[in-house]
Amino acid sequence: MILLPAIDLMGGEVVRLRRGLATEKTVYSPDPVGFAKKWEADGADWLHLVDLDAAFSGESANLDAVRRICAAVAIPCELGGGMRSAEKIQAAFDAGVSRVVLGTSACQIPGFVKEMCGRFGGERIAVGIDAKDGLVAVKGWTETTAVKATDLALQAQRDGAGTIIHTDIATDGMLQGPNFAELEKMLSILDCHLIASGGVSSAEDLRRLSKMDRLHGAIIGKALYDGRITGNLRTILS
Repeated sequence: MILLPAIDLMGGEVVRLRRGLATEKTVYSPDPVGFAKKWEADGADWLHLVDLDAAFSGESANLDAVRRICAAVAIPCELGGGMRSAEKIQAAFDAGVSRVVLGTSACQIPGFVKEMCGRFGGERIAVGIDAKDGLVAVKGWTETTAVKATDLALQAQRDGAGTIIHTDIATDGMLQGPNFAELEKMLSILDCHLIASGGVSSAEDLRRLSKMDRLHGAIIGKALYDGRITGNLRTILS
């Protein structure tokens, strides 16, 4: 199982939100490159970058930070937030990321995932499914749709996406543990890579995730920034 520390960007700063609420923001640093280098040194396999400004408004304010992060580390980076057009996806790749994460666009623009997989390659396209009570939330989690998370995951897989990232909104940033039941449900229907996001609170959570059959990876956020998970990440799973 690969480990992907999260770097959430807002106005060029590293922040974390509770349950995705911009009103519940903690600013950790004005130096995202410093954190990127730290997580790489601590054994990260990938970095999971999120452009929160773009997620909320559709307009990026963080591409320069993304570019500097990608240039500073040797491990691959993925970027989500505001990936709602081919031009924005191309700009992300031009900034140096290895994979983009489609969220709102995957749910609300018919055929978008299939088109982007055809243009850029399915291995470079992930679909981020942010779920609340099994339903997909969009636009920085400000709107909940009637679309089932499992239905969107299956459609994304059919459309060629190589990776699904499942985030449980209720647990994200709450340090209460991942939603293991929902992850099991996703794993039972998918053949593509599944990455878990939200709720990781301890090394024990990571070890439990690593024992889930076929789970490809786990994104770690607040538990790293608050010091609940420390030391080399790879030794946690060994």
